[in-house]
Amino acid sequence: MRVLNSVVLPVGTHVDCCQEQEVAEKTHDIMARITAMLAERKSNLAHFIDNLEGSEEPKFYVDQWEKLKEMESCTLTILNLVAVNCTDHCDIKKLEATILKHVKNEELFPEVVRVLPPVYRQVEAAIVDIARSEEVADHGMMDLQYLVSKLSQREHLAGLGRELLQDILRYLHRIGLIVWYEEIKHLESTVFLQPAFLITMFKLLVRHHLVQQLESIS
Repeated sequence: MRVLNSVVLPVGTHVDCCQEQEVAEKTHDIMARITAMLAERKSNLAHFIDNLEGSEEPKFYVDQWEKLKEMESCTLTILNLVAVNCTDHCDIKKLEATILKHVKNEELFPEVVRVLPPVYRQVEAAIVDIARSEEVADHGMMDLQYLVSKLSQREHLAGLGRELLQDILRYLHRIGLIVWYEEIKHLESTVFLQPAFLITMFKLLVRHHLVQQLESIS
């Protein structure tokens, strides 16, 4: 909701736990809830903006007004939900094919035809090589400065400027090759070369019945 012109593909899992009719009903219900949520958000934003514009001293709320107007201008495209059975390889391939079909849709992603400079691919290949090396721990966490130094040691990347490298890292973060939380102060100097490790950690920490399990510990 906060990203300009974002596209969201809802995915429903655990289809194997439902009857066919249930899947159709739940899919319809989820999409209806999303539609209602977006309508409520649009209404709330308009209400807040009207309140600021109608205040006695609107000039004091210019910053808030601009932020709200910026949020109001963010269009959000919701694609049709895809229901999958995660234990079925065919369903995973179906999801992959659906994602690729949408990503290649120039109406949804106008920049899909943009050609990246070769250096982007070179840095990507170098990072994959570093992530697979024995010196990198299984968690894949690496200091940003150390990663920069490792990349600069490669002959074809020696002259790479820091600003360009950070742009490339942002791109690799967006496509999911790495995770770099540069906007979080305590994490801005750390790059995660193994995103799958983070997913595993999140699954351990954020899961069903976690509260009950913690409360059962004496």
